[in-house]
Formats: sequence, structure tokens, C-alpha cells
Amino acid sequence: MAGERSRYGLLVSALGAIVLAVSVFLPWYGVSFTASGIGLIQQVGDQVASQFGNATLQGYMNGLHANLGALAGQQFTTVSAHQVLKDLNVILLVLAGLALLDALVPLARPAARVPDGAGAAVVLLGSVAAVCVVYRMVVPPTPAGNLVTLSLREGAWLALLGSLTMVAAGLWPRLFAEKAPGDAKAHGAWSGLSGWTPER
Repeated sequence: MAGERSRYGLLVSALGAIVLAVSVFLPWYGVSFTASGIGLIQQVGDQVASQFGNATLQGYMNGLHANLGALAGQQFTTVSAHQVLKDLNVILLVLAGLALLDALVPLARPAARVPDGAGAAVVLLGSVAAVCVVYRMVVPPTPAGNLVTLSLREGAWLALLGSLTMVAAGLWPRLFAEKAPGDAKAHGAWSGLSGWTPER
């Protein structure tokens, strides 16, 4: 039974590693213009219109100002960790790959029983990945200074879910394995007190 738990834990860890790897290519941040970014665009437009344009172009720019002002705070595109986190996306992919190997190699062995130390590194790899993801959720990158702002999207949350799944599934068989001897002792003590012994 403990071997089956270990196998299930390794499979769930592998699933968490796959979710982490896939999340790197999903939208992590939504990109929106800030008020200062809109103001800068309007200022540049005014300068271009005053230097190179005629009255018609200047009138067009005045009408465009109202439309641009409405864009402040509205999301106009998304970026993935692969696009904006050049170093971290490689780190997360490496962590996911190592965790996937650590979880699947013991399952590929012909032996029926999974080794006790199988998947031990998954907990460490998942913890490191979770710390990296949480850091980039709390401290997002700042592209283009204060011209745009970033908001969290589903990719970041999936990366966190995958990392925590790796940790939880890596701990799962070990927690049950530590509990099992205690259960056996309790069962033996109850049999001694009650005088009942299981039939052989």
C-alpha cells in the first residue's frame, strides 16, 4: 500500500512539473498603459503635429487625445514568462525538467517497490520554483519604466500551482510512510490490551 502511495505521489509530482513547464509559455502578465504613459504619447503626438502637420492633423490629434485617455489602465496585450523573464524562464524550465526526471525515473524501473528515497529532490526543486514564482508575482518586472503597468494573469498562478503540487506530492508518500509504523504499533498495543489477535 505504501508503494502504491509512493507511485501516486511521484505521478502527481510529474504532473506538477509539466504544469510548471507549460505555464512558462502562457500569459503571466497583462500589460496596460499608465496615465503617465498616455500623457507621454499625447505629448509626442502634439510635438509631431505642431512641427510637421497642418491644422487638420492638429485637429485630428486633439480628437485622438480623448480616445487615448480612455485607454489608461485598460489591458491591451499580455506577455509570458518566456517573453519578459529571460533568465527566470530558463531556470523554471530546468527545475521542471529535473523534477520530471526525478519523479519518472523510479517509476520506469521494473521493480514493484519504489525505492524509499525516490523523488526526494522533487520537494527541493518544487520549493525553489515556488520561491522564484512568488518573487516574480510580488515584484513583477518593469518594462518601459513607468509607461506601462503589469497585472498578474493565469500563467503565473498555474506556475505557482505546479510548484506547490510538486512539493506536496513529494512529501505525500513520506508523510504516510512515517505514519505507518505508528499505526502498526497502535494496532499491536490494542491487540495486546483486548486479548484479540487477528486470524492467520
